[in-house]
Amino acid sequence: MHDLFRVILLTLTAYFFIHTVAVRSQESEKESMQFFIDCNCERSCLRQEINFVNHVRDRALANIELFIYDIANGSGGRTYKLNFNGKGDYEGIVHQNSFDSNANMSSDDVRKGLLNAVKNGLLKYVIVSDLAGKVDYKISDAGLAERQDINFDDPWNNWIFEVYGEAELDKESSRKEFEYEIGFESDRVTEKWRIRTDLQMNQATSEFVQNEETFTSDRFRYAGDGSIVRSLSDHWSAGIFGGARHDTFTNLDFRYYFAPAVEYNIFPYNEVLRREIVFAYRVGYFHNNYIDTTIFGKMEEGKFNHSLDVQVRYRQPWGNIYSRLRGSTFLDDFDKNRVQLFSRLSIRLIKGLSVRLSGSFEIIRDQINLPAGDASIEDVLLQQKQIATDFELGFSVGLSYTFGSAYNNIINTRL
Repeated sequence: MHDLFRVILLTLTAYFFIHTVAVRSQESEKESMQFFIDCNCERSCLRQEINFVNHVRDRALANIELFIYDIANGSGGRTYKLNFNGKGDYEGIVHQNSFDSNANMSSDDVRKGLLNAVKNGLLKYVIVSDLAGKVDYKISDAGLAERQDINFDDPWNNWIFEVYGEAELDKESSRKEFEYEIGFESDRVTEKWRIRTDLQMNQATSEFVQNEETFTSDRFRYAGDGSIVRSLSDHWSAGIFGGARHDTFTNLDFRYYFAPAVEYNIFPYNEVLRREIVFAYRVGYFHNNYIDTTIFGKMEEGKFNHSLDVQVRYRQPWGNIYSRLRGSTFLDDFDKNRVQLFSRLSIRLIKGLSVRLSGSFEIIRDQINLPAGDASIEDVLLQQKQIATDFELGFSVGLSYTFGSAYNNIINTRL
């Protein structure tokens, strides 16, 4: 009897021990990684190359979310900010990193750099998952050399240059158009300074045949613009803008201008990829020499003007919003003014359903450059000269709905 009691006790002890170990083992195991990506990038490449997670199409099914925000940077490329957020078993595990591309990178270089940044960001989640024991990593010799040699000499001193040219020919039975454009841009960006120049020349020739009568018209434009902007703090910037222009479309024989400006961002500039509310005020002077006498009887005139510009931008997991309101007027005549509003909104409504809205509205009361007299038939048909108007209005809407399998690990690009 005593031996029987001892056997039962040992059996129960072994059972509870095995059960406790099993429960603790189950509790320590993380569920598999369900990965959701939201970005303006090549998702198919990321899905194909990152095959150790389950890629899900629906955010609600994910336990790891990645939102990638991108914006143009001073090197002629784009800066990508990667925000990882864990949910469920990975709750509280967050990570942020970035990748910078430049103008010298090919599309493949950008894809590989972004892929490497995503893989690095996932490492936090891998080491707490059931894949932790299967992780093997190394730091390349090139990476060690770069790490040990942080400082380097830039022979271009942060300058980026671009020369471009384009020609276009369109021909129909009753219409022929030829246009070319050449230009030069330079840009120097540092933490404190941004210096930009933009030179451009454009010519367009149009020919239209109606009732055996031929109408021809030429449009010519050359322009040069430059700016110097200084960062004063995390919120304030100041700069000066200037330039010159000749444009037959807007009746400008020659125009030059200069304008100092100041800008304030409610949020620190290092948050510009996620959110910004910016106020910019500019005041300046311009002088116009006209090709034809204007509707106000002027062949030349100089004006002081000013403008206030407000921009709002939010990039959030639920979508993106951007809005810009700009008002400008002449200092000696507030009745001659212009108000411009542009807004763009992208919202993820429900699972798989997104809506995109954009609209613009412009009130125009400052067309002092319009030539006197009625527009010719050539100007109307060929749109070679600016026509008087009180407003411009535009609106667009888009809707997309994605449904089907929520798991999309497999990539197949076969015909």
